Amino acid sequence: MTAAAQTSAAPALDPRLKDMANAIRALSMDAVEKAACGHPGMPMGMADAATVLWAKHLKFDPADPAWPDRDRFVLSAGHGSMLLYSLLHLTGYADMTMEQLRNFRQLGSITAGHPEYGHAAGVETTTGPLGQGISTAVGMALAERMLNARFGGDLVDHFTWVIASDGDLQEGISHEAISLAGHLRLSRLIVLWDDNSISIDGATSLSDSSDVLKRFQAAGWATFHADGHDMAAVDAALTAAKTAGRPALIACRTVIGFGAPGKAGSEKSHGSPLGASEIDGARAALGWAHPPFEIPDDVRAAWRETAKRGAQARAAWEKRLAASPQRKAFEAQLAAGPPKSALDALAARRKAVAAARPALASRAASGETLDALVPAMPQLVGGSADLTGSNNTRARDQKPVVPGDYSGSYIFFGVREHGMAAACNGLALHGGFRPYAGTFLVFADYCRPAIRLSALMNQPVVYVFTHDSIGLGEDGPTHQPVEHLASLRAMPNVAVFRPADALETAECWELAMKRTDGPSVLALSRQKLPFLRADDGSENLCARGAYVLREAKDARAVIIATGSEAMVAVKAAELLTEKGVAARVVSAPCLELFAQQDRAYRDAVLPPALQKVAVEAAARFGWDAWIGPDGGFVGMDGFGASAPAEALYEHFGITPERVAAAVIARL
Repeated sequence: MTAAAQTSAAPALDPRLKDMANAIRALSMDAVEKAACGHPGMPMGMADAATVLWAKHLKFDPADPAWPDRDRFVLSAGHGSMLLYSLLHLTGYADMTMEQLRNFRQLGSITAGHPEYGHAAGVETTTGPLGQGISTAVGMALAERMLNARFGGDLVDHFTWVIASDGDLQEGISHEAISLAGHLRLSRLIVLWDDNSISIDGATSLSDSSDVLKRFQAAGWATFHADGHDMAAVDAALTAAKTAGRPALIACRTVIGFGAPGKAGSEKSHGSPLGASEIDGARAALGWAHPPFEIPDDVRAAWRETAKRGAQARAAWEKRLAASPQRKAFEAQLAAGPPKSALDALAARRKAVAAARPALASRAASGETLDALVPAMPQLVGGSADLTGSNNTRARDQKPVVPGDYSGSYIFFGVREHGMAAACNGLALHGGFRPYAGTFLVFADYCRPAIRLSALMNQPVVYVFTHDSIGLGEDGPTHQPVEHLASLRAMPNVAVFRPADALETAECWELAMKRTDGPSVLALSRQKLPFLRADDGSENLCARGAYVLREAKDARAVIIATGSEAMVAVKAAELLTEKGVAARVVSAPCLELFAQQDRAYRDAVLPPALQKVAVEAAARFGWDAWIGPDGGFVGMDGFGASAPAEALYEHFGITPERVAAAVIARL
């Protein structure tokens, strides 16, 4: 469908829309100018398209920003944040006052340089790292289809809209997300591409000659194009996209910095203030005669009218919900924490494991935990980046999500680790689901930017990272993580769990499920681990991060271990006993939780007067906080090698004998 055809078929639009768009332009260039930094060009270029979207298509209600059946709007081009802030202010979101716009990019304001989830109502996700927004939106659109499959169109029937930049589509993650969305035929996902052909360096032709529309078509998307400044053409394209039956891309050909007499169409309007004289010229060119941060009453009234359609839709939806026999189930699906049925299943799993005392790889123990948890927790959905059998992420009889049938709860993400992690953020942000994502720990690097956003946005995504050390064996150093535990522990608001046996694995899953304000990482072994615990599983001993696994009377030292090395620590303590040296063994499955305990508990587990040695088949970085700079550490100081696991532990000296020697050397 050509833009010309769309325009000729479109009805006449409200003539006030142009002034409404110019209000966005004025607020954006004024706020950036006052802050003396920012990106005015994108909001000025996409103001027309965004106005048509919000005024005629987007389903939203500022009076209830979290209404479950609202449309989701994602500004993937987060550098153009003043576009979103202007829209939120103009449409009547109570917290987005004019004072907040005046304080753009200032400490304590809700108008950060890039939109931040949780700071302002109407900001559905944190964006700014290019490619993350569009990829997160794929998860939101998938969540909508999955909830629709469970509860029907009366309760779940909305779109996910994205404004994406050239940079978003150049980032590698976008290829993964676009491919996944096309495969799953996510027909409620519509992307407006700000096709302005400008990047910070200059014309996009300096670095890219891709045919973007063909790329999307090849991935199974419907594509449309329109003059981004022809509101009728944009309206027609949006209307057509909603009935395409596939995810849709609309290429909106725009002029960056539209209206600026000397900088429009140039990288000069991209990432810096326009300057006073250029702003004066833009006001004249746009016919906007109003002072900075002043919106005429008629323009403000026109914008406030746009929210009435959403308010009516919300009221109708609330009546349907009240009358629905599925109301209780729907509201339970949206609850933040795990249901009682899930906690009961996990408690039963702990006791069953404690009674059976199985020797299992922690990845296998994780799989068995999911077998118990998935049927008890309808909100739990997840998948793997083409490693299902290795990650043990698919529960027994767990139904997959497939194109056209979204009623399952297991997602085959394909070899798309980065896109998978971002989509899981979208699933969590949308509401209704607790997502988990699986791959090898070494490939956490492919997920890292999305994990960081999970942490920044306080989203409870669970990352199931198996093959967590040299213990994976013959695949060699390309697949053997060394620095990864330290790097993930260094990230704020991430809880890294590395369980030592099957019981700790069940406990760590329980803690991950109870955690609702940030992501959890489960670092799990490929190799079989002996069962180490002697209790009955009635108490979650991992809940405080570290605990005494083996006590020793008159202990002179403490050996601290995580994961597969806990058995090394236990054997080292036995060797020391033979030499007349008493050593306590502490299992530390989650150092972040241990750090949150009070000083009395930490000192009780790790008495300050005792010598300390830590053992972990990973880098030392970060351990000095617990063992001190003079404490002993047995682990890795370089990359691994290709060999059976047993040979590698011997080769790299991660042995009971070496741990015992490190203890004796410090007495």
